[in-house]
Amino acid sequence: MEVVRTLKPGLTRRSTILTMGKFDGLHLGHQQLIKTTVERARSLDFCSAVLTWEPHPNTVLRPDQPVRLLTTLDEKIALIEQYAPDLLIIAPFTEETRRTSAEIYMGTIAEAVQLRELWVGEGFAMGRGRSGDIASLMQIGANLGFAVGTVRQLVIEGTPVSASRIRELLDQGEVGIAGQLLGRPFALRGTVIQGDQRGRTIGFPTANLQLAEGRMLPADGVYACHVITEQMRWPAVTNIGLRPTFDGVRRTIEAHLLDWSGDLYGQTLRLEFRHYLRGEQKFSGIEALVTQIAQDVARTRALLG
Repeated sequence: MEVVRTLKPGLTRRSTILTMGKFDGLHLGHQQLIKTTVERARSLDFCSAVLTWEPHPNTVLRPDQPVRLLTTLDEKIALIEQYAPDLLIIAPFTEETRRTSAEIYMGTIAEAVQLRELWVGEGFAMGRGRSGDIASLMQIGANLGFAVGTVRQLVIEGTPVSASRIRELLDQGEVGIAGQLLGRPFALRGTVIQGDQRGRTIGFPTANLQLAEGRMLPADGVYACHVITEQMRWPAVTNIGLRPTFDGVRRTIEAHLLDWSGDLYGQTLRLEFRHYLRGEQKFSGIEALVTQIAQDVARTRALLG
């Protein structure tokens, strides 16, 4: 997969089947769209291409609201690569992009690739004021020489698969259902930094994770997780929140790896969220907290083995 970070003319001379979208989280619906694009291109011996934007368009469209990313750009690239498109275009999203009409923007794309087909979700719209809906894109395509195909929105057990629905589920601590819509466990990737080491003093040392800015967290609480590094996969009890027993004021992500000892400072960890155990609580004292953590560890051990 070739990755380019521009929409300049002449990116490829091959006839191209393209899909485009924000693809935050790369959930099952996104995956189906990319698979359709790649399979269609291979059947015609065309170039398969995926177009997404950086930064996330909502940083420009809704600057007063937090973005709450389900995936970082690097994570998105790695996930898209699994489906082996020939070309990944990461186009800049700016104020100028926001003001550009669908017709002009599609013209820019058609100059960058030899566009023959565009595949999008059935509710897709783009361009200034979202004027580029499916009907408009079909009309634009008739003028520019490309056809438009749509993929229906996936519904799993009555739940529509969308990034907004996944965020709602994470806000409720429903990491298991969110993982079903993603097609993989919801995960956070970050660097282990030094904390205040209180966990070590009560017999439950933790790895404190620093995340990329704008990354969404699930609801405050305690979770059964797997910690993934290049060398290992380990069960862990993870706490997200303010640590009210210690009168914390800063939200932290702390993972206690079961039956493990060693130094993880500076390492990059991936936390896969498997089960929600309980909400964050303020305990009457350290002894009550230690008792509860021991119960969390026992439950995590039973759930994850």
